[in-house]
Amino acid sequence: MKVLLVDDHPLILSALKAMIENLSPGVVVNAVSNAKEARFTLRVQQDHDLMLLDLQLGDANGFELLTEVRQTDPDLSVVVLSSSDRASDVIQAIDLGAMGFLPKRMTTEDLADALRLVMAGGIYVPTMTVNPVRDADEPAPAAFHTAPAVAESLPSFEELGITPRQADVLTLLLQGKSNKDIARRLGLSVETIKDHVQAVLRALGVSSRTQAVLAVGQMTQKRRGGR
Repeated sequence: MKVLLVDDHPLILSALKAMIENLSPGVVVNAVSNAKEARFTLRVQQDHDLMLLDLQLGDANGFELLTEVRQTDPDLSVVVLSSSDRASDVIQAIDLGAMGFLPKRMTTEDLADALRLVMAGGIYVPTMTVNPVRDADEPAPAAFHTAPAVAESLPSFEELGITPRQADVLTLLLQGKSNKDIARRLGLSVETIKDHVQAVLRALGVSSRTQAVLAVGQMTQKRRGGR
């Protein structure tokens, strides 16, 4: 696995690089300290699997760089690192396409667990109250994935109170697929998919796709923590 780490604090950059490299054998970490170096690295090395992005960079706004990367390299998973854990920052990062948000205030052990999760293709968000932020018919951000190991840590569709077909819809919803894309993949009408999406949102106790991503992230953490 190849990771691009972007943080303008030298000590944090060095510590995170060492931590990530020790989490799994064969992980390669490119550590850079600003947006200019990040853009150059992504341009000359187009095989990164994950980008860990600090929001506070000396030469750019982290949210702006996140937007840029999602547009130029939509297949690259981006996880935000930040000294902030404000709900508004978490939601904005996810709305812009991040597949997770790691507060720097986390303990070393918790941060390592969170990094393992996102490196496995999972979603990590800090515990927070999920508020309405997006219409349920709008596409979710395109960066979210559910790896098999992560899917196993989620409640079953029986526990959620949804049908197997609605579980299929939830999986595609977390991958950022629009209702039209989901309908095409499952061979159903768009109107039927809309009904399934609404049922899934009700089962999760949320009212939008962004909230669903946040809820799934928090649900995953709780189940993993209980093991």
